[in-house]
Amino acid sequence: MTEWFEQWFGEAYLKLYPHRDENDAADAVALVAGCAQLQGASVLDLACGPGRHAKLLRQSGARVVGFDLSMPLLSRARHRASPPLTVVRGDMRCLPFRAATFDIVVNLFTSFGYFAEDWQHHKVLQEVAAVLKRGGVLVLDYFNSLGLMESLIEKEERAIGSQRVIIQRRFSEDRRFVLKEMYLMDDGRSFIERVRLFTPDELVTMISDAGMGVKQRFGDYDASSLTNESPRVILMAERK
Repeated sequence: MTEWFEQWFGEAYLKLYPHRDENDAADAVALVAGCAQLQGASVLDLACGPGRHAKLLRQSGARVVGFDLSMPLLSRARHRASPPLTVVRGDMRCLPFRAATFDIVVNLFTSFGYFAEDWQHHKVLQEVAAVLKRGGVLVLDYFNSLGLMESLIEKEERAIGSQRVIIQRRFSEDRRFVLKEMYLMDDGRSFIERVRLFTPDELVTMISDAGMGVKQRFGDYDASSLTNESPRVILMAERK
């Protein structure tokens, strides 16, 4: 059975989101740089998408590998910079790297929580811990589910790229996931996103269970403190 993210993160995604916010990417990388030494570091950009962050990480002096499941997004990432970025295609539940390969692993802009079963999310973090060097750093950047539960916008219509799109959001019946359905009115196609509603404490526990310890918590890219009202949950963890 094809997973939703296999269908969504392709050419349609690139057309609908041709210019993801570069300022957000710069702010995220600046936050990483403030917490970890990027110059000369080996960095895995896990679920790198079209390479917004990977390009900036390399400009900051890191040796970057972009990793993603989507070939169209990897192609965009590879050719985002010159010389081309190093990219690898694969599933984050089974990372094809030797143990203790990377100094830093970043997973940015809510590129986690996509799977139906929680053991799969645990598996991702176990894989991350395995490829990190001892003392290496994980940066996990997630949306804050506590705020979202109170402020969900259920329906909107807007132009995204060249498409007129109706967006509907809802929680699953068990309230474990938020679902975002996108209807492309110009060509009749539709896509759905499904992301797990992990609380900050749940994320911290999962990271700890995988053999990493959370050292810093932020509520946004400006390094503000994490509160229930924060838009993001950004966790800096160290491999034990």
